[in-house]
Amino acid sequence: MTDRLPHEKGFHVSWDQIHRDARALAWRLDGKGPDNGAWKAVVGITRGGLVPAMIVARELDIRVVDTVSVKSYNHQSQGATAIVTKSPQADLMGDGTGILIVDDLVDSGKTLELVRSLYPKAHFATVYAKPKGKPMVDSYITEVSQDTWIFFPWDMALQYVQPFRGQD
Repeated sequence: MTDRLPHEKGFHVSWDQIHRDARALAWRLDGKGPDNGAWKAVVGITRGGLVPAMIVARELDIRVVDTVSVKSYNHQSQGATAIVTKSPQADLMGDGTGILIVDDLVDSGKTLELVRSLYPKAHFATVYAKPKGKPMVDSYITEVSQDTWIFFPWDMALQYVQPFRGQD
């Protein structure tokens, strides 16, 4: 038995790693859009999807970038009812045809489920995917176990960490 808390099964992602993985996602999506392989726009799900959405947009030379803000998680409860707090341009989105929607991670799938209900024909891509959320995503790069907590670089600060075993 372990003394670790569930979130201590961590997958630490550096800025370099998120950049490499988001570029890999762009390579996977290259030429897959419905307009002779091109995408009409990239929509990042805030806040975590902003960095990978920007990298994907740059790599695929997509100049139209928008955001959708969804609140579905806080540190006390995950998977609560998700709500949209900011929508992308309605005239751009339509039913989602030709739109690439990007997030950093699909965990429970609640966020993507809500956004997919609004834009059912969009293509949903995440950098990382957990098993419960995989049915909501069309493309992803890395699967991690459901009980793994991903530590993104924008959530971290450099500090001393106790060794896993021992005191020094």
